[in-house]
Amino acid sequence: MSGESTYELRFSALEVRQGRERRLYTFAVDGKDLSKFTTVSRVRRDERQIAGYQRPEVLAHVAAIRSYIETTSPMIPNAIVVAFDTRVHFEPTEPISQDDGYVTPGTLIVPVDEDLPDEDKPGWIVDGQQRCAAVREADVDFFPLCITAFITASKGEQRAQFILVNSTRPLPKGLVYELLPSTEGPLPPALMRKRFPSFVLERLNFDEDSPFHQLIQTPTQPDGVVRGTSILRMLENSLTDGCLYYFRDPDTGSGDIEEMLLILKPFWRAVKKVFDEAWGHPPRRSRLMHGVGIASVGYLMDAITDEHVAQGVLPDEPDYATELEPLRDGCAWTSGYWRFGTYSLRRWNELQNTHKDIKLLTDHLLREHRRLSRTVHQDAPPKKEKEVRR
Repeated sequence: MSGESTYELRFSALEVRQGRERRLYTFAVDGKDLSKFTTVSRVRRDERQIAGYQRPEVLAHVAAIRSYIETTSPMIPNAIVVAFDTRVHFEPTEPISQDDGYVTPGTLIVPVDEDLPDEDKPGWIVDGQQRCAAVREADVDFFPLCITAFITASKGEQRAQFILVNSTRPLPKGLVYELLPSTEGPLPPALMRKRFPSFVLERLNFDEDSPFHQLIQTPTQPDGVVRGTSILRMLENSLTDGCLYYFRDPDTGSGDIEEMLLILKPFWRAVKKVFDEAWGHPPRRSRLMHGVGIASVGYLMDAITDEHVAQGVLPDEPDYATELEPLRDGCAWTSGYWRFGTYSLRRWNELQNTHKDIKLLTDHLLREHRRLSRTVHQDAPPKKEKEVRR
């Protein structure tokens, strides 16, 4: 490398082998120099792809760490975790006989180009954002930090490591779920079960032909009106014991997403059409867009789809609209009262996102659908069969 703004930093480091393929590198660096070759990648979305994965710096926490660093004898023993891309490489020293067999001393070589924008720097801080910010701002000449690093060309692996490193602290669930579709490698079983539904959610939120297009609220889509966790619950219910189960691979937890979208998009487009006055409003103004509404109508989707599939046909948007239309006048999504029985009335906005209220509304919608659909089916002409793959 040449030029005043481009050069190499060489760090004495230890390479630690974990398993057959994993390599970690541990070294020390002045915390004030970290910004020369690393960046903090905050969550944002470029077009449809999520980019970055860090939470905003918590200013109060940073200030507290800074004050500590400026005392007479500070110590920060915890290592900063950095993900390097393949521009960084390790050169071992002469072979040294070691009893442990998993540590190799050498030099970690990091290229620096001071003219590069932050997003193009070779290092990303996976853990330790606030400590780095505190050192950067502290009124001290220098402050060495311990670094644990790994090298990978895969941003998916970097995101997976970010989730794993932060799993002992309360990351926002919405952030974790939004990151899952673009992660790679193994994750804890609970997160693996969330990965595929999160991918389906991403398609619903960003496919232009989806009725939920940019309506689902996530950390990178904060203006959405439907909470991402509400959509995930609806998807998980259907994948576990509903109509989406037909297209799921129980061995891997994934499935045929295109076939699933052939159900999800037409059904929810029909919901949008039939209940147009309640669609697209914040949950405080429409219980259809509230967790209780999304979950209950999701169960209705399962029931309607199962009825058609049992007859060998896959419903389309007009089919779903025909099934939903008789329910229109009896639904109090935005005003009035729900009539759950002769002596049971609930104001429209009293329904909450609880198991009890979801069951109450689900049972009501299913019961009314069965009652009202008898007339619809009696008057309907015979349908042409469409192939249903199970």
